[in-house]
Amino acid sequence: MRTHRGGVAALVMAVALAFAGAVYVFLWFVSGAQSSGMVPSTLGLWTMGNLVRFILYAVFWELLLVGVPTAVAAVAFWQWWRRLPDGGRGGYRFGGGSRSTGGGGGFSLLLFIAFCIKVYIDGKWNVAIGTFTLNYVVDSVVTILAWGLVIFGIPAAIALTWWLSREMKKP
Repeated sequence: MRTHRGGVAALVMAVALAFAGAVYVFLWFVSGAQSSGMVPSTLGLWTMGNLVRFILYAVFWELLLVGVPTAVAAVAFWQWWRRLPDGGRGGYRFGGGSRSTGGGGGFSLLLFIAFCIKVYIDGKWNVAIGTFTLNYVVDSVVTILAWGLVIFGIPAAIALTWWLSREMKKP
């Protein structure tokens, strides 16, 4: 670290700029979305269409204005790091080792997408979310979980039955 103070300082500055840029782009997008009329300024008037459009546009602008430059900078840093002689790296390595995690948030995303589909099928896509009752939301979640059991549970039960029948036939 001492031999490459400039590189470390540049890396720290780049991370700070990327974080500040992400916050600034999001704040810019929020104010632009409200002033352009893309979304209502009162959250109780938002519809699922507003919510999904807002999320997709926010992700697009974040990727375009922050993600792409950050990826280019990361590739440049990686190329600089690879060109250092082994002794110049000070024993630091990137990439190796175990990276096991406790899991991800994939189920939440799938539940949200399924809820969006359910709202669309029910014809409430352009209805203010503030008018949804607790019974509607809970019934929708139960219906979505039932769909999940049918879509994933039946093939899993068939596969398990097939696997067990093959295991039982083995000597």
